[in-house]
Amino acid sequence: MTEEQKRKLEQKLWDIANTLRGKMNADEFRDYILGFIFYKYLSERMHLYANEVLRQDGIDYLSVDEASVEGREILDAVCEASVDALGYFLRPSELFSQIAKRGAKPGQFILADLTKILNNIQRSTMGTESEGDFDHLFEDLDLTSTKLGRTEEAKNALIAKVLTHLDQIDFLLDDANADVLGDAYEYLIGQFASGAGKKAGEFYTPQQVSTILARIVTTGRTRLKSVYDPACGSGSLLLRVAKEADVSEFFGQEMNRTTYNLARMNMILHGVHYRNFDLKQEDTLEHPQHDGMRFDAVVANPPFSANWSSNPILLSDDRFSQYGKLAPASKADFAFVQHMLHHLDDNGTMAVILPHGALFRGGAEGHIRQYLIKDRNWLDSVIGLPANIFYGTGIPTCILVFKKCRETEDVLFIDASSCFERATNQNVLRATDVDRIVDTFRSRVEVGRFSHRATFAEIAENDFNLNIPRYVDTFVAEAEIDLAAVAAQVRGVDRNMAALDKAIADFCAELGLESPV
Repeated sequence: MTEEQKRKLEQKLWDIANTLRGKMNADEFRDYILGFIFYKYLSERMHLYANEVLRQDGIDYLSVDEASVEGREILDAVCEASVDALGYFLRPSELFSQIAKRGAKPGQFILADLTKILNNIQRSTMGTESEGDFDHLFEDLDLTSTKLGRTEEAKNALIAKVLTHLDQIDFLLDDANADVLGDAYEYLIGQFASGAGKKAGEFYTPQQVSTILARIVTTGRTRLKSVYDPACGSGSLLLRVAKEADVSEFFGQEMNRTTYNLARMNMILHGVHYRNFDLKQEDTLEHPQHDGMRFDAVVANPPFSANWSSNPILLSDDRFSQYGKLAPASKADFAFVQHMLHHLDDNGTMAVILPHGALFRGGAEGHIRQYLIKDRNWLDSVIGLPANIFYGTGIPTCILVFKKCRETEDVLFIDASSCFERATNQNVLRATDVDRIVDTFRSRVEVGRFSHRATFAEIAENDFNLNIPRYVDTFVAEAEIDLAAVAAQVRGVDRNMAALDKAIADFCAELGLESPV
């Protein structure tokens, strides 16, 4: 698929999404559109897989008679194979194309059957390995909501219209080299984020920032056994890492139930097998779900300065005990750092996005920073990002990079605060900005007014304050002014003014007027 075809597909999907825009807010209609796209994807995968299973018998899955004895035997066999291979099962009559065709006919009511089908997808996984990955996956797709219409007929008409439009799009799932649907899904998530305001930060990290983190943690690696995100949102950051290296397994945790559902859908839509991802829904700091596990790469964009319990009992938790202090209850930034470092493998790399305040705030945070640098030498790099590049907040942010096995004691500071292009509502990192940041990180080269390798002595002298202007001097001296030349210029202006005054006075005398000078 060419870039032009890809753009047309994305625009068509967004146009379909706008069918619901007048009915509800961006974060609400997101759940319907993405849910239906996911249902279409599951259906098309099911159809392709079933046809593969039945190929030797020369049977097309849609032609199977579900009511006959022979048909039921065929479906039982396909079901067993499908649940093992795909993780779920759909009957021919339950496929997206079939329900969409029914909905397109006048007077056909499909809402009840559609609800039943979505429930059947989950039911087909019960008692199997994939049960946890499909559990309540469609719970945010509420077909009874009055936001779809005041009457059942109005709701049915709207849903049928959306299904009909989606049914006309070919996602090219039979092309092994095409990730058309995955890319389109990412595009839609980004579009919804741009219109969702403050809520967008809960589920989406701008693609350019995700790319920086992904390239950092894959530096020098073409394969990763595992990648982990303790605040995974829609899963986009995890998937971005997979675009930079071959990742075997994905792990993540997300507190928001709706966002957690979105992340699981996103994984499956990008072709990640249900056995190769393990996402959990819980509060990461209070109830971690991957205890005892270590990962090759750890990435996150946790909620900025969030509240957490900071319960003293957590000082006995292995994640926090070695530091002697907990992050303050009103700012969980370093609690996430401590949690992530606990899960980082000795040879792994970790990159986390934090608000700038985490670089210089004192108290417990200052103590934790000092421990990480002085006692552990785990801090590798500090990268300052431009302000107003995240959805829902205009504050400047930074990326902290950690490695447990470092061969140097210096810390690389990069000031990328001016690397952006102004857009309508927020600043945007350009591809050249991303390349410049990543290239500088990888080469650890010092560039005037952009990067500096600070020694341990420098950082200690600054009392472990990591505020970037202390290390990267961005001051640009103004051009020197030649006072003698300026004075001469002023004298020349005065001479010219005197000549003009005399000319005006002469004209006034000729006209018999009083001179104004």
